[in-house]
Amino acid sequence: MTLPPHPHRARRETVLRRLGRGAMLLPAAPARFRSGDSEYRYRPDSELLYLTGWQGEECAIVLRGGGADHPFTLFVPERDPEAERWTGPRPELDEVRERLGADAVFPISEFSARAPALLAPAGRIFYRLGASRRCDDAVREALARGRRLRAREGRGATGVIDPGEILDGMRRIKDAAEIARIREAARITAAALREGIGAVRAGAGEWEVEAAVEGGFRRRGADGPAFATIVAAGENACTLHYAANDARIGEGEMVLIDAGAAVECYAADVSRTVPAAGRLAGARREAWQTVLEAHRAATAKCAPGATLADVHEAACRAIAEGLGDWGVVEGTADEILERGDHRRFFPHRTSHWLGLDTHDAGDYRDAHGPVRLEPGMVFTVEPGLYFPPGSCPGRPELEGCGIRIEDDLLITPEGAEVLTGDLPLALEALGEMVGTGAPAGRRAE
Repeated sequence: MTLPPHPHRARRETVLRRLGRGAMLLPAAPARFRSGDSEYRYRPDSELLYLTGWQGEECAIVLRGGGADHPFTLFVPERDPEAERWTGPRPELDEVRERLGADAVFPISEFSARAPALLAPAGRIFYRLGASRRCDDAVREALARGRRLRAREGRGATGVIDPGEILDGMRRIKDAAEIARIREAARITAAALREGIGAVRAGAGEWEVEAAVEGGFRRRGADGPAFATIVAAGENACTLHYAANDARIGEGEMVLIDAGAAVECYAADVSRTVPAAGRLAGARREAWQTVLEAHRAATAKCAPGATLADVHEAACRAIAEGLGDWGVVEGTADEILERGDHRRFFPHRTSHWLGLDTHDAGDYRDAHGPVRLEPGMVFTVEPGLYFPPGSCPGRPELEGCGIRIEDDLLITPEGAEVLTGDLPLALEALGEMVGTGAPAGRRAE
């Protein structure tokens, strides 16, 4: 699938306007090591990727507003034949400058000598302290130079501000290029979860379901998982970020799958909970239906002008009504909500922003209150109910199960689009998928 190009230059121009006479410094993400010299697959820094498209290590950019010369300066590794034997070829500096549209490109080895002079004249430096020791040192030197400049010229750096003050609001509204990638990640995720649900059966390993899901991501062209895939059978689903995936699925258990593909680093995030037998009855079916009603009520609130607080309140009310109706908690929905008793079984929020990061950048509240939803915002809707052992003595048949239903939504001018709508919500439709895949392989014990 051909995806539209990113408007990196337009994004940088927006940043430069908002910087005023300030400067922004963004370093690349560091390499991460599993152990010894064995590295994890490299994942670029989201902010630097958003503004440049550069995916290499050992890089930093300086953006300077206020009509400064060379407003976009880039530092990258220079050619090194010995290093390239191990990690692959590096482009020439001129090639990088042309490809990324930088005004100036220098070797990263010159960063410490050049960066303080670029930053010192800025009124404010937008930089996240602690992101890089080399960059921390450059910022400290720039502040010292700024003090001297102010004494002589009346200008110079006076403080350090988190880049999120500018970038978080920009990233919260997705442009067409971003939406296309999230849409593709959502499509792949929905298709791969069908395969994962097909691998669910009593006696199968959680790891086998995980393999089916993540194999489905890669076969369809995704980068891989956007986060650690959760396959949680039985009481494992009561641990919200369970990721061991090392237990076998028991008879009569429910299985929660929470997974998302990444496409060019843009994430999807989807959850479904299915019975290993393909069918549910009794209290567990009631609980499952309550989560579905909460999902529907929350989704119905998603439209321009609403807030994620509105979405969460709708989900909480449906959860409280269910808990009261089938006797897990005493009282009316209003009474349960006022006491907060629903939080014993629904301890998390209903939504989070989605984009380059699974929990993407952007505040949920500002000085005026909860942020209003606007076209271009992408987020999850994921109500749940969790009954760990000992949590529900009045309904012991519920204990040892967790249920979560999650989709990804895009706000449009008319309302909201469910990007992951290819994956059914109805219990019967999901149950028909269970166990339909090839017989599970046996892991060596």
